[in-house]
Amino acid sequence: MIKGVAAVAWVLAANSWLMTQSAPPPKSSNGISVNQDSLTIQDFSKRVDEYVKLRKRMEAGLPAPKSKSSSADLKQYQASLAQKISAERSQAKPGDIFTPAVSALFRKLIAMPFKSGHGSKIRASLRHAEPVRGLSPAINQQYPQTVALQSTPPTLLSDLPKLPAEIEYRIVGRELILLDSAAGLVVDLLPDALPASQPGP
Repeated sequence: MIKGVAAVAWVLAANSWLMTQSAPPPKSSNGISVNQDSLTIQDFSKRVDEYVKLRKRMEAGLPAPKSKSSSADLKQYQASLAQKISAERSQAKPGDIFTPAVSALFRKLIAMPFKSGHGSKIRASLRHAEPVRGLSPAINQQYPQTVALQSTPPTLLSDLPKLPAEIEYRIVGRELILLDSAAGLVVDLLPDALPASQPGP
């Protein structure tokens, strides 16, 4: 009798394990596997962290600007830091951080607010913002100091992964760029980040 009960329990446990193995992963609100989303975001964050580590090594070789440094000194520091990073990343290319998987996920995450209750406000904000036109960002190039950074509605990028303090998201036309704020350097870029129906260059 005891053996029979044990056998039934073993069969039930085995069936339960098989069901968990065959069950599909849960879905997020955009229809993508939550597990796959997490893996993609982890990969993105790892690549960003690798850049930040490289950046800190380059920064360590420069005298830190003082709180009372002149505007000219700050510009020189920025140019020197950008030059060192660019030389170290001479083989960098688009997609090193915005991989195909990351790009696909980011485009979906950015498109979602346009379909939400905030969509009309986001569109109005983009129309009233001073769009950046005639600028073609490139990896390892400095963002021109004479070109204003386009203001971006916070809700537009709220679903994207958080970035280290040294890096920020910026919209240029329909592109999303990763900008090293201290070096003024374009780290990577995502073409067609905004839906095609939105203002572009």
